[in-house]
Amino acid sequence: MKVLLLTALGALFFAYYWDDNFDPASLQGARVLLTGAGAGVGEELAYHYARLGSHLVLTAYTEALLQKVVGNCRKLGAPKVFYIAADMASPEAPEHVVQFALDKLGGLDYLVLNHVGSAPAGTRARSAQATRGLLQVNLLSYVQLTSRALPSLTDSKGSLVVVSSLLGRVPTSFSAPYSAAKFALDGFFGSLRRELNVQDVDVAITMCVLGLGDRAPATEGASRGPRRPRGPGGAPPGTRTETPPRGWLQPEIEPSAQKRKTRKNRQHLDLVSAVAVSAARCAR
Repeated sequence: MKVLLLTALGALFFAYYWDDNFDPASLQGARVLLTGAGAGVGEELAYHYARLGSHLVLTAYTEALLQKVVGNCRKLGAPKVFYIAADMASPEAPEHVVQFALDKLGGLDYLVLNHVGSAPAGTRARSAQATRGLLQVNLLSYVQLTSRALPSLTDSKGSLVVVSSLLGRVPTSFSAPYSAAKFALDGFFGSLRRELNVQDVDVAITMCVLGLGDRAPATEGASRGPRRPRGPGGAPPGTRTETPPRGWLQPEIEPSAQKRKTRKNRQHLDLVSAVAVSAARCAR
């Protein structure tokens, strides 16, 4: 009898927290700031938000790629689309980007952090220079963007979506600075989630962990100008080429989280999973 009772309680708990009733209309008119939007997963995310009728501010390293993505988003039905080219290796860029988004959209409902950086070609993997640069792009810029956007997200009871990497969970050879930044990213947002819960701040945080891919996105193709340093998988700086292996794309959800936050986490998990697979297919 006790076993049956516990099983029933477990089933009710699971149904309560994992019931997924995603309504596409919930993103219609939503104000979204998306980083790393020039190619790969970020580009596909921009197109999905555009189809759902969201207002967008897109940012990436390469302005030409952003202009193309903005044009496509408008064709897909996005009511408002703005872009700002920014190099997240610059400590001043994150605050400038968020302020631009607040000025254009009047506030934020979603902050989607997807950009990624790598050490310049020829830099020693374990050098302080490489580690410092990667920490700025892959960690400190995330912290700066979050810090600047959090008051607006708090007002709107919004969502923070962080697209991270398997290398932030499982280290591998020849990725020391990158892996260190991703481990720190996981720790920072895991701690922030608990702080917001304790303070009863209604902002959902979704961590999406992508696996590794060795394909460069087909978006940029061959460069006609001077070759820029390449990121993981041969992609331009700021482009994410990782793809979700089975079982590794998952939301980080506290058992005590509110059901609304849980649903929002699940919705963004599904969205990022779909676009990651789509971007990987396009890169083949």
